[in-house]
Amino acid sequence: MTRDEAQKLVQAYLLALKQPSEGLNPQGFGGAVIGEAQLYFEYHGKTQQLEASALVYKFRDRPKPGILEGFSAEEKAGTPTGGGVVDYEPENKSLFLSRYYAEVPPVATFQEHMDQLMKASLQWSTEVLERVASRVFKN
Repeated sequence: MTRDEAQKLVQAYLLALKQPSEGLNPQGFGGAVIGEAQLYFEYHGKTQQLEASALVYKFRDRPKPGILEGFSAEEKAGTPTGGGVVDYEPENKSLFLSRYYAEVPPVATFQEHMDQLMKASLQWSTEVLERVASRVFKN
């Protein structure tokens, strides 16, 4: 996927949601708040992939030991991820569910994927977060 294709895909998706946007900024980043969910987009030039991420939780400090492992265990146990993978970004101390696109999907498919990703992220930010935290802090 080229940067231009990624740009057009993100723009078309956001326009369909009546959120006109430049899509990706010159550095290859973009985002939107949709309902209670937060979506972020990043184009990776080296791999020519578009990363779409739905925020699960933003930590104030580095996560306590066991927290990230607890989220990974939930993913491995089959907790629905909306097609994404658990993705912790240390530079902004945030946990996401992320999907990667090397090929340009049809806009309708991308919309469906983003809906699934956002729905899962909201479940993870409440139910899964509570479950992981109670296990980690119980010990």
